[in-house]
Amino acid sequence: MTVSTPGGGSSVGDPTVLKILLGAQLRRLRETAGVSRDDAGYHIRASGSKISRLELGRVSFKERDVSDLLDLYHVAGEQKDQLVQLTREANATPWWQKYREVVPDWFQVYVGLEEAATLIRVYEVQFVPGLLQTEEYARAVVMQGSPGLSPDEVDNRVNVRLGRQRLFAKENAPRLWAIVDEAALRRPMGGRDVLAGQIKRLMEAVSEPNITLQVMPFKYGGHGAEGGAFTIMRFPEADLPDMVYMEYLTGAHYIDKPDEVEVYAAVMERLSVAGTSPEKTRDILADILKEL
Repeated sequence: MTVSTPGGGSSVGDPTVLKILLGAQLRRLRETAGVSRDDAGYHIRASGSKISRLELGRVSFKERDVSDLLDLYHVAGEQKDQLVQLTREANATPWWQKYREVVPDWFQVYVGLEEAATLIRVYEVQFVPGLLQTEEYARAVVMQGSPGLSPDEVDNRVNVRLGRQRLFAKENAPRLWAIVDEAALRRPMGGRDVLAGQIKRLMEAVSEPNITLQVMPFKYGGHGAEGGAFTIMRFPEADLPDMVYMEYLTGAHYIDKPDEVEVYAAVMERLSVAGTSPEKTRDILADILKEL
């Protein structure tokens, strides 16, 4: 499936991911019970398309609807209790909701998936990846991309970006493997001092145990990622497949169809082979810093 989005009881814990997991379980239970989407929708005073959205985790779940569906699917006892509890957790308010006025819906989905990932592989062309940006650099990127924002809106967008970085402080922090085009490292976002601070942050990141940072140097020439920047996320739950994320100006693509994800994974592997070693990454960063 390729999805385009325009403009407690689980180890993953994030409401966005819990909705997806709960939807997947409801779909399996419905299919096992031999119930059509239309019949399931009728049972909860809705439509077959509403059931489809629920099963894809794209909408919020009403506890009463989930309970009624479980009754229809002949699910009772402890299993029903666990799924109803999962519904409550899936409806919890994530930390970034207070910034929802400046964070588009399509990106809120990404933040939720990012929170749940165990491995995040990023190829970035134009900017330093958001998870590694300093506050000053992030502010420059936000202001460059959206010059009409008010100071408060800029602050809120920067706060979301910095809030995302807190996932590295978690007990089971994910691994970040970032491959950054050399052009992104040399582009003077925010001016010399801001870029210098950002390069110093990246030099620190190279030594962090759960971060791998590679550079795609100019001298390599063309490569397999001609389609631009993308992210691949891997999750601990078997029900949640690897997912590719790509942004465009007014939305994002989320790809989880295995054969399509495999294409991006193969490109990422080629990029990692062509990219610099950690030692060479340090040398390039040090050279850029000297030149500033």
